[in-house]
Amino acid sequence: MAKLTTRAEDYSKWYNELVVKANLAENSKVRGCMVIKPYGYAIWEKLQAELDKKFKETGHQNAYFPLFVPKSLFEAEEKNAEGFAKECAVVTHYRLKNDPDNKGKLIVDPDAKLEEELIVRPTSEAIIWSTYKGWIQSYRDLPILINQWANVVRWEMRTRLFLRTAEFLWQEGHTAHETKDEAIAEAEQMQEVYADVVENFMAIPVVKGRKSDSERFAGADDTYTIEALMQDGKALQAGTSHFLGQNFAKAFDVKFSSKEGKLEYVWATSWGVSTRLMGALIMTHSDDLGLVLPPKLAPIQVVVVPIYKTEEQLEEIRQVVDKFSSELKAKGVSIKFDDDSQTKPGWKFAEYELKGVPVRIAIGPKDLEKGHVEVARRDTLEKQFIALDNVSTEVEKLLEDIQTNLFQKAVDFRDSHLTEASTFEEFKDIIENKGGFVSALWDGTEETEEAVKNATKATIRCIPQAFEIPTEGVDVFSGKPAKYRVLYAKAY
Repeated sequence: MAKLTTRAEDYSKWYNELVVKANLAENSKVRGCMVIKPYGYAIWEKLQAELDKKFKETGHQNAYFPLFVPKSLFEAEEKNAEGFAKECAVVTHYRLKNDPDNKGKLIVDPDAKLEEELIVRPTSEAIIWSTYKGWIQSYRDLPILINQWANVVRWEMRTRLFLRTAEFLWQEGHTAHETKDEAIAEAEQMQEVYADVVENFMAIPVVKGRKSDSERFAGADDTYTIEALMQDGKALQAGTSHFLGQNFAKAFDVKFSSKEGKLEYVWATSWGVSTRLMGALIMTHSDDLGLVLPPKLAPIQVVVVPIYKTEEQLEEIRQVVDKFSSELKAKGVSIKFDDDSQTKPGWKFAEYELKGVPVRIAIGPKDLEKGHVEVARRDTLEKQFIALDNVSTEVEKLLEDIQTNLFQKAVDFRDSHLTEASTFEEFKDIIENKGGFVSALWDGTEETEEAVKNATKATIRCIPQAFEIPTEGVDVFSGKPAKYRVLYAKAY
């Protein structure tokens, strides 16, 4: 089995190789798009199921809206349209025809031009809010709490599997509310839901905060974010939740009759995470041998590799494995018995290491004699022998320990790469040589934010919740009185 490029050699190459060799995804024949392979999709399905459960627990329902948005609807909310305009794919014609000059080829029928161009959705606010106009008349119709699982298209020029592709999968929540406070509470609640899933399910620690004005979602009054730190010291925006104010309600004239009988504009939110989280998962935990998956997300949590020479030995092993396998399945653990005779145990060990399976059990005739199995954990690569009678109990504990350990390891890395800078020289040195988050004072102006970005390629990732208090001191770059303490980082 070909080895991966190491992270120290070339982090970007390591990532790209790992995605392909671990059978997660591959580039498609369509520029900038990807094929998510069954193993990659199985991880996404587990993440999707957990998020979906949390959405429903918080009162949301799933629905589906069209892929195409008429241009006039798309441009109704100016800031949103302007923010996404450069990334839009546009449908202009509705028919092909045979090419009269080139047998067997097709051309766009010039007579089949659409009266109005259709935008392939980069996000769905426009189509959803034009729909909500027909759903909302009175305060009795509110709140509307809708989520959709969908694909969106943003015509990216520089693409990377999972992290940035022209088409990607995501969920987008769109809610309508009677009051401003209710909408803000919803946006904050969804930020908490995202943080909960990413930390407790994916074992990725995040910083919760708000985006600066220049970094917030186009058409939002405020954007709440969760920011994660990857092993190469770059930040990754793991999820966002937006307070949209009344911007979309005004753009689409969505009003409701209040309890007092007045016509008022509706308050709105939107929020989303995407298959980008797959990239975060890979880059937070994995190593030079391959994927490292938190047990809660692993499609196969335990793999059993039998070591045998004869069919009789295999049958003896199978009977013993069936017993603890049934016990583990009853506890909700997914377990695979790999008795494929086409490949040798050593190859299987390397393959399951590459795929990040949390626990590997090896068992042969000698292990049966001694009444134990060899158990290897993927996160630390440690091995131990466990008595046959204790396998299900001990493996269950081991899976919990791996989940906790992966989170703690990522927390320790994040905390050791969160550095305060009091001068711009310090700031540049940290960004260039250490990486990670740089905590620094900011004067609150876009001019300073842009100047720092141009000088260092670092952007304000967020104004952390913990720092949202008046601050004393001066901006690390401009020397002007500071407004916030913020976290800067280079980012994906």
